[in-house]
Amino acid sequence: MLTPLVPYPIPKRILDKTAASALLLLLAPLFVVALAGLAIDMLIVRRDRGSFFYREPRVSRGRIFGLLKFRTLRADVLATARGHARPLEHDPANLTWSGARILKPWYLDELPQLFNVLRGDLSLVGPRPWPPALVERQVAEGLDYRTKIIAGLTGPAQVTKGDASSSYAVLDLGYVEACRTRRSWSLVRLDLRILGQTLRVIARGEGLSY
Repeated sequence: MLTPLVPYPIPKRILDKTAASALLLLLAPLFVVALAGLAIDMLIVRRDRGSFFYREPRVSRGRIFGLLKFRTLRADVLATARGHARPLEHDPANLTWSGARILKPWYLDELPQLFNVLRGDLSLVGPRPWPPALVERQVAEGLDYRTKIIAGLTGPAQVTKGDASSSYAVLDLGYVEACRTRRSWSLVRLDLRILGQTLRVIARGEGLSY
């Protein structure tokens, strides 16, 4: 028997669209800072030249979409990413000057994903979207929730930096269960709580777990 899709209720959709629109307006100066940093970097450092943005194939509710990010990797390194740049970002030598000093420290590279939220590719809260190959591996291990629920910009697993008491899968599955069992507005309150935790983690400089 096939597992049914996890509901994406209207109040959660309203929160996603309203909050993403507000954040895009509020954070517009940060977009300007990121784009200016990228432009100056590419003008001065030849090896850092390339596109301002890049897209990675990711899975959300069983559908492959293009996850939008500001480019932090050198163009020659990004060409070897094979649709999954994050492992390469752990090596500072692979990053552009602006990627290492402006975008990554303040998570500015993730800002364009607000457009993914507006498009309906992502929710503000949910399991992080994984590349198709990793999702297929997880499904083979018996966990298919990433093909059933809309992925998120952040989630319970992202705000537990340094806490090894629960694995990301356990935290993700707890949120999936909440989406299946909670009433719509109760789920919205849970999302707001997770978003608040996310802001506190970023403000403390602890770094989100992705």
